[in-house]
Amino acid sequence: MSEPRINDRIRVPEVRLVGPNGEQVGIVRVEDALRLADEAGLDLVEVAPTARPPVCKLMDFGKFKYESDMKAREARKNQSNTILKEIRFRLKIDPHDYGTKKGHVERFLKAGDKVKVMIMFRGREQSRPEMGFRLLQRLAEDVSDLGSVESSPRQDGRNMVMVIGPHKKKAEAKAEERRRKDSAEQAAAVPSADGEGSQPDEAAATAS
Repeated sequence: MSEPRINDRIRVPEVRLVGPNGEQVGIVRVEDALRLADEAGLDLVEVAPTARPPVCKLMDFGKFKYESDMKAREARKNQSNTILKEIRFRLKIDPHDYGTKKGHVERFLKAGDKVKVMIMFRGREQSRPEMGFRLLQRLAEDVSDLGSVESSPRQDGRNMVMVIGPHKKKAEAKAEERRRKDSAEQAAAVPSADGEGSQPDEAAATAS
């Protein structure tokens, strides 16, 4: 997005002028608008170039640009850079493997990522799609405290696919992880009472 025209770059006969606090000044010659800007120590900024006449506002353009850049940076920082992770199940999965794979799904959701869960059917298993559906439903219920189904189970050739989305956004998950790390570091930095008390005893033993 290009920057708005300011001050002498505004080359139209007249403008609809808005004051620094949003007050409507009205339609004035551009020379008068520039003079008012100069007297107030502000810039004349074109905020609606396609209007007839163009709308201009008196403002501190440097401050405005800085605040706009900061807002854009904060928006980029907080945007959800969600990644779609994928994990595959077999229809006949034993309890241990199920628990392991469920743990992976939970870890992905805690990190704020979506998870594409895929069941791969072998041979005659394709004639039992209801078993795959029940397995995916079971998984969705088991991780319901961390995420919810965004795309219901559907047959896709030899596979059945479901997408689970996290309750927490990526930025929230990252912020929570940072807080946990900070708390752990602070706890590790505090010396224990036992450690402090043991040093004089050792010194006394050495002296004796």
